[in-house]
Amino acid sequence: MITIDRIETVLVDLPAIRPHKLAMTTVNVQSIVLIRLFRSDGVIGIGEATTIGGLAYGDESPEGIKLAIDTYFSPIMIGQNADRPAEIMAAFDRHIVGNRFAKNGLETALLDGLGKACVLPVSELLGGRRRDALPVAWTLASGSTDRDIDEGVEMLEACRHNIFKLKIGMGDVDEDCRHVEAIAKALGGRSSIRVDVNQHWSRAEATRGVAWLDSLGVDLIEQPLLGTDIEGMTALSCTAKAAIMADEALTGPQSAYRYAQAQAADVFSVKIAQSGGLTKAGKVADVGDVAHVALYGGTMLEAGVGTVASAHVFSTFKKLEWGTELFGPLLLTEDILSDPLTYCDFSLAVPDGPGLGINLDEDKVRHFARTN
Repeated sequence: MITIDRIETVLVDLPAIRPHKLAMTTVNVQSIVLIRLFRSDGVIGIGEATTIGGLAYGDESPEGIKLAIDTYFSPIMIGQNADRPAEIMAAFDRHIVGNRFAKNGLETALLDGLGKACVLPVSELLGGRRRDALPVAWTLASGSTDRDIDEGVEMLEACRHNIFKLKIGMGDVDEDCRHVEAIAKALGGRSSIRVDVNQHWSRAEATRGVAWLDSLGVDLIEQPLLGTDIEGMTALSCTAKAAIMADEALTGPQSAYRYAQAQAADVFSVKIAQSGGLTKAGKVADVGDVAHVALYGGTMLEAGVGTVASAHVFSTFKKLEWGTELFGPLLLTEDILSDPLTYCDFSLAVPDGPGLGINLDEDKVRHFARTN
């Protein structure tokens, strides 16, 4: 039996190319938890657990994730069969409540190790990929309308992105909608324009804001209301011209089922971290499939490891009508992979090597690793 010998975690702080302004925080540095899983056959699986803005986005922080893995998850894993990720993930759910981001990073490492040992890509371990490239959106969130327009034009001319998501919700509804209007006029004829409110509108604000955005031809509106306001999301989904997408509301298959049952979203933003792992993200997609809810591949602004893990999962989906937003590594000044991911023709190529199909640049990891 191949066993798990030890788990190592390290915090890595990677600077952003510019401030990335969301409704709840501004990201200048993305902090990730890098995970190494050492198997008794000498194979090392790697994983990543990443959230946004410390505790600004959710109830897990990079520091808390590392502590939880070192203190609670590792003792469950050491000595266990490294070739049985599902068995280990079931043990996590029996003994550890929540901690979805940590569970996701560890399942990534387990599957990467198993894939390397079996000489199979992670996508094949998850049922088999249906596509080798994924459409990728770019988020315009510099905080400046003019800069966002210039950035969008640059992306279009480079054939890197023709889908743009605008982060709003931080300011007044009228101010936000005027910002979207200017960008839609500049880029809308050549691209898909979408917005993300990150749960920051009240029902009254959403009613006014969604009507304005509909008049601008915005294609998709992401989580305008609190994820817990299922009734409000249902009402918007029934009246809006734009597709209404659930994001923060989706914390795994059960939440996806509740939203599907209530017809509270036209689209699911599937995130491996929010779902609690790659396998559960696939189950969220399954709920969407049977309920005729369209799918979108979301991001937690992961660096290379987490982005590739997401790509492997999304490549297996039966349908991926709204593409993905796996641009995380492009937002960072440094890539911690020895071979950068391939972005071209408005898409991300899914690696086809064993496991995740990537390797770390150990020098860069050491350089950006947190020492205290």
